[in-house]
Amino acid sequence: MTHSATLPEAADVVVIGGGIAGVSAAIFAAEQGLRVVLLEKGRIAGEQSSRNWGWIRAQGRDAAEIPVMLEAGGHWRKWDAALGGATGLQQTGVCYLAEDDATVAKYAEWLPNAQAHGMSTRILSAREAADLLPGNRNAYRGALWTPDDMRAEPWLAVPALARMAAEKGALIREGCAVRGLDIAAGRVSGVITESGTIRADAVILAGGAWSSLLLRRHGVFIPQLSVRCTVAATGPMPEIFTGGAVDSKLAFRRRMDGGYSLAPAGYHELYIGPDAFRAFRGYLPQLWADPMGTVYRPLAPRGFPDGWGTSRRWALDGESPFERMRILDPAPNEAKVAEIKRRFEAAYPELGPVPIAASWAGMIDTMPDVVPVVDTISDLPGLTVVTGMSGHGFGIGPAFGQIAVAMATGGELGHDMSRFRYGRFHDGTRLVPGPNL
Repeated sequence: MTHSATLPEAADVVVIGGGIAGVSAAIFAAEQGLRVVLLEKGRIAGEQSSRNWGWIRAQGRDAAEIPVMLEAGGHWRKWDAALGGATGLQQTGVCYLAEDDATVAKYAEWLPNAQAHGMSTRILSAREAADLLPGNRNAYRGALWTPDDMRAEPWLAVPALARMAAEKGALIREGCAVRGLDIAAGRVSGVITESGTIRADAVILAGGAWSSLLLRRHGVFIPQLSVRCTVAATGPMPEIFTGGAVDSKLAFRRRMDGGYSLAPAGYHELYIGPDAFRAFRGYLPQLWADPMGTVYRPLAPRGFPDGWGTSRRWALDGESPFERMRILDPAPNEAKVAEIKRRFEAAYPELGPVPIAASWAGMIDTMPDVVPVVDTISDLPGLTVVTGMSGHGFGIGPAFGQIAVAMATGGELGHDMSRFRYGRFHDGTRLVPGPNL
């Protein structure tokens, strides 16, 4: 932990959560001259914001996300330049590989979304896909390719951005859990932390997998669940592709350290807890569309947000679940690590044995329609929520952080945010899953 700012009695904005969205919100609030405090129960980027694939992509996104993501790309470029390349940002492209004609057709169906925004995305033929990935022994029918997409190093990037936020005037405190919201006269008046109360008329909740637990404590329900995903990093290896690529079984990305990040594609694990039963109906369309993509585990580890023994109600003057588990650190699925190692070796046999230097897992906060919630909460005026990134929050986080600050302070949003509204889960709106490509 490197941030230990003294907590003030009052602030203009309090941000809960030290991931990419929360840190970005702190940067924008500080740039506006607002008194902003960012509170993180563990450490900056200790959870999913450091554990993701490191892709910064517009490709394959929900149509409503694309303009937001294109703006986020501009923030990434500006910030990386200001930080002297500390985020590891590189424009190396993202490629979705198709093993059959049906997948090529699915990519072609999405392509007009990219064309509407002038993106560089195009469909590659089988020969073009083979030329893009020389040496790959798999047979592909084609690919979806966006050369403008980027990559960065998550564990370097988010802490570097937190340092930037602090330099701009944001007060950041790691190891300080928010136990709950302080509410007066029916609206948010601040936060109650383990180190005392901070008065604030605007609070931004960017708590990732923990967001729904804190909201439920205050009577607000969002059907957010979390799934475990495993990633491995190889040691340094010869370069076979500079960007990120994925087929139906394996995703890989070149790393700044000369290795590759490897992950199983289309595979995640859901620990069944109380919220899984409450939200099951809302997830039926997603499960129907991808019935084999989720593996179910009967019990969440002790202390997880949706664990059976995790408290849903707690006194605000006593220890909260956020203090009992400072960092959500699931063990990786070692069988999957072995599997993706074998798949990478089979795809590129000339590389020889692939050295696995590290492996880890993260809990991805997801929503029934695979689209985030970025909205104010009408039942709790003063609260803005930015959560449920559904596995694609690292790249888009800077723009959603900016939008969250605008929502919290009455500023111009710059985008149509109706797709991301909280009320879609409660007003009878038919949920339409995003492309989840």
